[in-house]
Amino acid sequence: MKQDVEIRGAAHSPIQHDSAIKHVTGRAEYTDDLLEPVGTLHGALGLSQCAHGKITRMDLDPVRNAPGVVMVMTADDIPGANDVSPTGLHDDPIFAPGLVQFWGQPMFAVIAETRDQARRAAALADIEYEPLPHALDPIAARDAGMGYVTAPLTLKRGDVAPAMATAPRVIEGRFHVGGQDHFYLEGQIAMAIPGEDDEVIINVSTQHPTEVQHMVAHALNAPSSAVVVNVRRMGGGFGGKETQMNLFACCAAIAAKKLHRAVKFRPDRDDDMEATGKRHDFVIDYKVGFDDNGRILAVEGDWYARCGFSADLSGPVTDRALFHADNACYYPDVELRSHPMKTNTVSNTAFRGFGGPQGIIAAERMVEEIGYALGRDPLEIRKLNLYENGQLTPYHQEVEDQILPRIFDELEASSDYHARRQAVLDWNAKGGTIRKGIAITPVKFGISFTATWYNQAGALIHIYSDGSIHLNHGGTEMGQGLNTKVAQVVAEAMRVPIDRIKITKTTTEKVPNTSATAASSGTDLNGMAALNACEQLLARLTAFAAESHGVTPDQVTIGEITRIGDTEMTFAEFIKSAYMARIQLSAAGFYKTPKIHWDRTTGRGRPFYYFAYGAACSEVSVDTLTGEYVIERADVLHDVGRSLNPILDKGQVEGAFVQGTGWLTCEELWWDAKGRLRTNAPSTYKIPLASDRPKIFNVNLADWSVNRENSIKRSKAVGEPPFVLGISVFEALGMAVASFDDYRTCPRLDAPATPERVLMAIERLRG
Repeated sequence: MKQDVEIRGAAHSPIQHDSAIKHVTGRAEYTDDLLEPVGTLHGALGLSQCAHGKITRMDLDPVRNAPGVVMVMTADDIPGANDVSPTGLHDDPIFAPGLVQFWGQPMFAVIAETRDQARRAAALADIEYEPLPHALDPIAARDAGMGYVTAPLTLKRGDVAPAMATAPRVIEGRFHVGGQDHFYLEGQIAMAIPGEDDEVIINVSTQHPTEVQHMVAHALNAPSSAVVVNVRRMGGGFGGKETQMNLFACCAAIAAKKLHRAVKFRPDRDDDMEATGKRHDFVIDYKVGFDDNGRILAVEGDWYARCGFSADLSGPVTDRALFHADNACYYPDVELRSHPMKTNTVSNTAFRGFGGPQGIIAAERMVEEIGYALGRDPLEIRKLNLYENGQLTPYHQEVEDQILPRIFDELEASSDYHARRQAVLDWNAKGGTIRKGIAITPVKFGISFTATWYNQAGALIHIYSDGSIHLNHGGTEMGQGLNTKVAQVVAEAMRVPIDRIKITKTTTEKVPNTSATAASSGTDLNGMAALNACEQLLARLTAFAAESHGVTPDQVTIGEITRIGDTEMTFAEFIKSAYMARIQLSAAGFYKTPKIHWDRTTGRGRPFYYFAYGAACSEVSVDTLTGEYVIERADVLHDVGRSLNPILDKGQVEGAFVQGTGWLTCEELWWDAKGRLRTNAPSTYKIPLASDRPKIFNVNLADWSVNRENSIKRSKAVGEPPFVLGISVFEALGMAVASFDDYRTCPRLDAPATPERVLMAIERLRG
C-alpha cells in the first residue's frame, strides 16, 4: 500500500551527521568528557629509552615515592596474560618482561591521584640497559637476518619468468614508500570502572570493542562476559584505534581491579606517538615487462615492510598490499611477494587503506615508468591496461564490475584534462623557476575483510511502547557518519522519520562478538544487520495487524501513518496496541557477507565482495629553487554506488583525498640512529593544513553507479578507496620534476615527496 507521508531522513537523503552540531559547538561527549567517578585515579606509562636491550636494572623506588603515586604496575602485577597481540601470537607484551625491543616500549605504569603527578613520576625511574644490535628499516632488518614477524604471502598467476624474458622492454627499480601517523584529534584514552566480583566496565576510544573485551579479559584472567566495553564516539581513528588501544584499556582495567577505584589513562601526544604503531612503510622492488605499445606483459615484485617488533596486524596489511598491487591494471603473468620484516621499532598497525595504498602506488609507479620510457602520457598507459570484465586478479578473483572507462571519460571531460595538460607542457617549455605537473590516477579497491570471519555484524533494535526506537549495532562512530547512515536505513525500513530513532553508544552488553569498524565495511555490515532486525519486527507487526483487524498482510502498511485495511492510526498508537497485545517489540539482527572465500595457502579465492572505483585529476606548481609546491586544482569523481547519504560520502572523499595527499607529500616519520622516533609531536610531524588543500577542489560522486551486488541499498563503501586518489598529486609532482629532462626519465620520487626530496630530484635530473 502506498505510503504518502514523506520519510524524513530515509536512506539516500543528504542529511547532516547526527552529531554535527554537537561537534562544532563542543557538546559532543568523548571518553575524556565522561563524568569521572569519585576517587578516579590517573595513569601514565614508563617508556623505554633503548631500541633493543636487556633491562639490567630497574629501580622504581623514586617513582613510588613521588607525590600522589598510589601504585607502580609492572609485568608482575598482571593477573592474567601479559599480552595484547591481536593475532594470538603472544608476541606483544603489555609491559616489557626484561627485554625492550623498541624505543618507547612500555615497561611499567604509574597510577597517581592526578594525571600530572603520574606523568612526572613516570620520568623518575632509574633504568639501565645492556644494548643489543638493532635494525630500524626493513632492508637493514633483512640483511641482519631479523626474520619475519608473521608468515609472508606469494600471489602468482601464469609463469612470470619466461614472460619477462621475452618481453620487448623491461624496467626494474626500487621504491621507498613512507609510513604515516594517524594523528587522530582525540588521542588514545581508556577509563576503567571496577564492579563486583570479576566485573569491570571500560569506556574507551576504540574501533574494536570486542577485541578490547577479549584483551582485558585475558589480562585479568576473567571471562569475556565479565567485561563491558562502551564507545559513544571517537575523535578519529583511521585504523589507529583498531588494536593500539588494547594496551591502555588493559592497564586501566588491571589497576582499577587492584585498587578498587576508577582509573583513566590519557597519554600525552608524544607518548602516544612513540608507543603506538603507524602505517607500514615499505621498500618495494619492482620489475615490469611490456611491449612497445605500453601493454604490460609481466610483473614481479617484492614488498619489504617495516613491521616493528611484533606482528600486530602486519600479516593482513602486507597481504592487502599484494591484493592491490595491480590497482586498475591487468597483469597477464605476475608474481608478487610480501616480506613482513621484524624491526626494532614500534609495531606498525592498521591505517586507512590497510596496506592497499602501498600496493596501489607501486602499480602506478610502474605505469609511470612505462609512460616516460615510451614518451607517452601515463594516462594512455593506464587506459590501455585497464581490467576488462572476466579477467582474473593475481589472487584469481574475477573482475565483474569494471566501470573505470566511464569514470575516466567523464573526469577527463569535466576537468578539461587534455587542454590543461597541453597548457602545462607549454608552460614548462618556456623554462623558468615555476614548473607545473598534472596527472590522472585511478583506484580499484576491494571491499571486505580479508579475514573472512570478520565479515559479520549484529544489531539490536527496541521499539518502546511510546513508539520511540532504540538503535544499537556493533559498529563504532569515529566521525565518518556510520550511526547516521544506519539510522537512515532503519528510518526507511520502518517508514518513520529519523527523529524517532535514538542512536545509542556501542556496547558489548547489547551486541556481542562484533567486528572492528574497519576495512570500509562498517555501513555494509551493520546497515544490513539493522535492516535484518527491522525485517523481523515488520514481519511480526504485520502479522499482528492483519490478524487483529481481519485483513490480509498486503492490506497493512506500517509507518508514521499506519494503515490496516480502512483503519488509520499513528505509529505510536499502533505500537501501543501491539504492546498491549503482548507482541515482542525487540529484535536482534545479523548479517554475514555472502560469496567471499579465501585460501591463503594457495593464494586463491574471492576475498572481496565487490570493488569500489574512482579517479582524480590533480595539477601542481613547483618552485624549483626550494622544492616547495602548491596544489592548484584537484578534480575527483568517485564511485560509492547508490549513495546512502551523498553529503557524508562527499565529505569522506574530500577528507580521504587530503589525508592521502599528506601521506605522500608532507607527513614524514624519522628515526635517529639510536632508534628514537624524532617526529613525535605536532612540532616535528607535519600533517596537511587547511592552506595545503587544493586551491580549486571539485569532488563529485558517480551518481549513476549502482552496486551490482546486494549491498546495503546498493551503496558502496567510501572510507578507504578515495584515500589513494592523492597519488594523482604525487604523480603531478613527478611530471613537474621530469620536465628538467624533457620527460624522458621517470623521476622516481620516493614518498613522501617532501620539498627536500623534490629539490634533490630536480638537481639529479639537471645533472
